[in-house]
Amino acid sequence: MTLRPGPLLALLLVLGAAGVAAGVLVGSTGWADLSDDSMRLILWEIRLPRSLGAWWAGALLGMAGAMAQGLFRNPLADPYLLGSASGAELAVAVALALTGVASPSASLLAAVGLTGVAFIGTLVGVGLTLLLARGVEQTLRLLLAGVVVGVVLNALTNLTTLQVPDTLRAMQAFLLGNTGLLGWHSVAVMATAGVLAALLGLLASPALDALTLGEATAKSLGIRLALMRLLLIVAFALATGAAVAQTGIVAFVGLVSPHLVRALCPMLHGWLVLLSAAVGGALLLLADVTARALIRPQELPVGIVTALVGGAYLLVLMHRRKVLAR
Repeated sequence: MTLRPGPLLALLLVLGAAGVAAGVLVGSTGWADLSDDSMRLILWEIRLPRSLGAWWAGALLGMAGAMAQGLFRNPLADPYLLGSASGAELAVAVALALTGVASPSASLLAAVGLTGVAFIGTLVGVGLTLLLARGVEQTLRLLLAGVVVGVVLNALTNLTTLQVPDTLRAMQAFLLGNTGLLGWHSVAVMATAGVLAALLGLLASPALDALTLGEATAKSLGIRLALMRLLLIVAFALATGAAVAQTGIVAFVGLVSPHLVRALCPMLHGWLVLLSAAVGGALLLLADVTARALIRPQELPVGIVTALVGGAYLLVLMHRRKVLAR
């Protein structure tokens, strides 16, 4: 089935709005009672910002995944490729270890500073990758540098949790993905980051289209590849950092969203960035509602749901391609 980009985007936005409504009405305790005044306060102050925040986090990861796959010309690239997630994990682990997870300062950090620490860690991880790759001139060097930085930072995170074991329990929600603490401030931060990242992605989308023909062809078309790479890295680092800082590590959304879009509607990268954002938002929102409904009154971490669904989708995709290749 092939759809046109415009109607598909409208359909996905409607689906996202329906998901927000479902997220507001469905909670870990069941359906909301709209006649209860206290429930209305819960809907406005807790469920609505959580649902909107889940949509924005998924949208950020979806558009970051589309940019990463276009930049590296690799369908397996995801937003965490340049060390962003590893940097965020290490920053959170070190911050908790230094303040003491049982102290009032740790509670204060978790309440007001943990998202900022995670965002800084994301930017540091990407910065180390750029430093190790000596800039943005060579895509392969960037890719390898990202892998090296990710491995080293993950090792340092493991070392930190071994030295201060209590940090691992405190980090569990962050590592598994968590939308339960999203509020209106989180929505505002992610919406601002999403608009800026989308503008940068759209600005650089002609370069992504040219890169599909090869770097030599892109250069012959007058594309300033170094500048476009830098813009794209800034864009998806900003998008990934904002999402990870607010929701922790959510697996597969950034990887799967562009694949779903390409399966529905082959297109240029400008549309791909926007549609991947809409698909990512709908996917994470659906996963959030599912995580609340499956084992209520308890909740599953949303990252577990996205990992299971995303992994299953990629297995199906791999099987279909094997069948088609015969």
